[in-house]
Amino acid sequence: MGTQIAFNGTPPTRYALLINETGIDMTVEEYSKERDKGLLERFPTIKLMPGVMRLVKHLKAHNIPIAVATSSLRNSFEIKSTNLREFFSMFDGIVCGNDPEVKCGKPAPDIFLVASKEIGSPPVEQCLVFEDAINGIKAAKNAGMNVVWVAHKGLAEVCPGDNGADEKLLSLEDFNPEKYGLPPFDDSL
Repeated sequence: MGTQIAFNGTPPTRYALLINETGIDMTVEEYSKERDKGLLERFPTIKLMPGVMRLVKHLKAHNIPIAVATSSLRNSFEIKSTNLREFFSMFDGIVCGNDPEVKCGKPAPDIFLVASKEIGSPPVEQCLVFEDAINGIKAAKNAGMNVVWVAHKGLAEVCPGDNGADEKLLSLEDFNPEKYGLPPFDDSL
């Protein structure tokens, strides 16, 4: 197993650590510029995973508060979500990995606890997290929350089992809200 790096702190600090640990022959400024260029080219074309829009619209229709809790830096999230502004406007809160209240990154529970505050601080055991990464599953469980692992097929193949999640799905199209005490889907909405 190679060196694992926890990227907390400001982007220049993170970039300097990455450059130092990997031996990339770039300055922090060069890396930042090249990274942002790549993000600007790729991220605006990102599409939602199957089942995501249905689930979010369903939760909003039933006045269930929802938040995004992403390890992405705020500026990266803004770039990624450029073509999805209307979708993300449906959320009651958006917390990014470099927000001031997030002191430690996943697998620490910070980001989910901050997101919980964004939606009114419900009891953590009433929170349901949808997560695609194993560190995110650990963070949600460390926060005392329920978690559905929406596993990428490739990751699911190399990481069998549920990895601590309450449920493992390969698509949100397979999510059953009633299993978690939520209203059933009404596809007429």
